[in-house]
Amino acid sequence: MADDNAGDRRDRPWQFPLNRKLRHLQSISVRNLVVTPPSKPRGKTIDDEDVPNSLQSPFKVPIADVNDSLHPSRSFTDLKSSATTNYRHGNHEPAAAAAAAAPPMRQWHRRNTMPWSAPNPRARQTKLEEITSSRMADTWFSLHCDGIEEPVYISEPVEHATNPSFRSFDLNMCGPSVSRRDHLVVKLWAKTRAMGDYVLLVELRLCLQSLQFLGKSLDTFHQPLPANSILFHFADGVYTNLTDLPPVLAAAPLHHPRAADGAAVSTSSYEALMKLANLDECIQDALTTRDRIEAQINSIIERDQREVTAPGNLSQARNKLALTKHAIATERKRLHSAARRKEDLVHSIKVRRDAMAHGRDSQANSQSHLPDAQSKLRSSARLLEKNTEDSKGQIRRISEDLLAIYPIEPIPDQPLAFTIAGLPLPNSNFTDVDRDEVAAALGYTAHLVYLLSFYLSTPIPYPINPYLSRSFIQDPVSVSLPQRTFPLHPASVQYRFEYGVFLLNKDIEFLLNRQGLRVLDIRHTLPNLKFLLYMLTASTGEIPARKAGGIRGLLPGRLTPSLSRRGSEESVATRETVVSRKPTGPAASQMNGGLMVSNLPSTVTASSVA
Repeated sequence: MADDNAGDRRDRPWQFPLNRKLRHLQSISVRNLVVTPPSKPRGKTIDDEDVPNSLQSPFKVPIADVNDSLHPSRSFTDLKSSATTNYRHGNHEPAAAAAAAAPPMRQWHRRNTMPWSAPNPRARQTKLEEITSSRMADTWFSLHCDGIEEPVYISEPVEHATNPSFRSFDLNMCGPSVSRRDHLVVKLWAKTRAMGDYVLLVELRLCLQSLQFLGKSLDTFHQPLPANSILFHFADGVYTNLTDLPPVLAAAPLHHPRAADGAAVSTSSYEALMKLANLDECIQDALTTRDRIEAQINSIIERDQREVTAPGNLSQARNKLALTKHAIATERKRLHSAARRKEDLVHSIKVRRDAMAHGRDSQANSQSHLPDAQSKLRSSARLLEKNTEDSKGQIRRISEDLLAIYPIEPIPDQPLAFTIAGLPLPNSNFTDVDRDEVAAALGYTAHLVYLLSFYLSTPIPYPINPYLSRSFIQDPVSVSLPQRTFPLHPASVQYRFEYGVFLLNKDIEFLLNRQGLRVLDIRHTLPNLKFLLYMLTASTGEIPARKAGGIRGLLPGRLTPSLSRRGSEESVATRETVVSRKPTGPAASQMNGGLMVSNLPSTVTASSVA
């Protein structure tokens, strides 16, 4: 029983209806908003036959008689018969008598359910959105009290809602004259999309004591509410006005508290109740005093507004002055920098104008000298072509001379085996060979490669020191070598000699590549050198003649010993040997009385030729 009483206390409101005032009202909400009332159902469908002036033909008369006996089908929600109704109320008379006594029923038509049974989900969704949007509206409300012209409270508008809930408010701010009342007028304004302005939808004049309690919250209330129901939210629960009956001021039921053993317990005394009444009067007086003091303070502030705002205005003026001065200084700096930039641009433009004028003068001078320069260019081009052809012929002639000096001939019955000046030279295979012959043959080969690099104006990557059978070659390219000079004659260290021969072959490959030739095997020393000389001498034109002078012009200076060697017999013998030697070979007819070594470099002495 104690638990049941506790549940009843939780479901009941905390305050008695007599104590319910406007100051206890916290918020208002609306449920089941309906702006446009539903249209009344028609008695029957509209057809062309129902038009008064429709044509009545003889063929339609029998059909009309049949249509009078037919009636539209009804759904299960419309199957309401008088017999069932009478039986439900306890009347056991026959259904025919009840039907005869009751007025004739209105024929209801089956509801149209085609939009909801359409197979297309988009159509059903569109229909649902149209129905929902037609019932939604923009709403707001206002509270009014008798004797006060202006509304006590005006809410904010809630847009596009069917069950709008408004913000909470506190009517204690309106003073005791409003907060202690229990009568008010609620006006609900609404507007749909089709309307141009708000219309007064509901005007409810009620007394707070006549409200019906729905529960602590709407979560526990599951009963249907009528259209345009206005709910009032108090601190102890939710109330609404379900009936239009006037309030009944009944005495509050007195519940005598009892102890656990059933004995009566004394309630509050008269003195305690008077203390509570005095305390309430003191609170109301304090609130009134607070409002009066607040009004006095506001009036004093409004009266002394100038004196109060003067220090603030002075501070604002000082801050504004400081900002203005800072802005002026910044603008002056920008102006100064802009002026300097302008001067720099003016000076740059002046310099460019002078340079352009100087360029125009130079262009004019160049235009005046252009015809002469073009004629010189054409003559220089022709001279260059002539010199190129002459140089090619000279290189061919020099190659023929070098081939006559160092003839490279093949050895019979030995493929890719050649001799140079009658001395055989193996192709990088120096096992079981005559060391002196190999040294002499490598000396001739090194000297020939050295002369070719000189006459072809092609510096070789590995320089050669041609000292005949004691020639050397250098490697300035490799990094991790303890020694840079390698012998081109068999030495005690075999790998140094073989590496020198490899460097010599690389020089020959380099000369071939510079002439646009490809080497198949760099180990073939004499075959590759023979191929290079063959390509240099291959031409159908005539070999140009040697220039006047030649070695004869060099003999007096070259063969005349210096002051320190004029008495040397060796020098005189060498001169006689050179002069008495005659050229032999196929190129002897083209030497014009000179030696084949006429165009050799200074390192080719007479003794080396001998």
